[in-house]
Amino acid sequence: MKKLILCAAIAAFGLSNVNAQEVKFGAKAGVNFASLGGDDSDGLDGLTSFHVGGVVNIGVSDKFSVQPELMYSSQGASYDGGDLKLDYLSVPVLAKFMVADGFSIEAGPQIGFLMSAKDDGEDVKDFLKSTDFSGAVGLAYQMETGLNFAARYNLGFGNILDGDGDLKNNVIQISVGYMF
Repeated sequence: MKKLILCAAIAAFGLSNVNAQEVKFGAKAGVNFASLGGDDSDGLDGLTSFHVGGVVNIGVSDKFSVQPELMYSSQGASYDGGDLKLDYLSVPVLAKFMVADGFSIEAGPQIGFLMSAKDDGEDVKDFLKSTDFSGAVGLAYQMETGLNFAARYNLGFGNILDGDGDLKNNVIQISVGYMF
């Protein structure tokens, strides 16, 4: 009980110092350079696609914020016979650290929910896991006007195949966005 009261007191004290907290909403879109790695990725090449979605930036201090996002992200790989296209609803939650005027580094976990999977037009969603866990790390620059630019790398932590084999998502994202 004492530990619970101590934790609650620390949390209340911490939150009382966040009165300068600022919440901003935004939108972003960009290009994905996607690939699949893992033991079964031989013969697979990169696939260029896109992402689009919304962001919320929650300022905790002048130098730190938390940024959850809700993104549609088209990923996958190409091979000699066609393309494997994987469409995810991705939810990254990023810690953002301001390192210079307008510049920040960001990192955090991401969960992706598989919405569709097509191998050269044929539905293959049943052969893939419905969720993908990954980590994201990147750099961003935001202008005073709200216009921002970002580059991010998403590294898949787990196998996306539902069964034998090993494939993991890898995505480089280049984004342009606007914070309202």
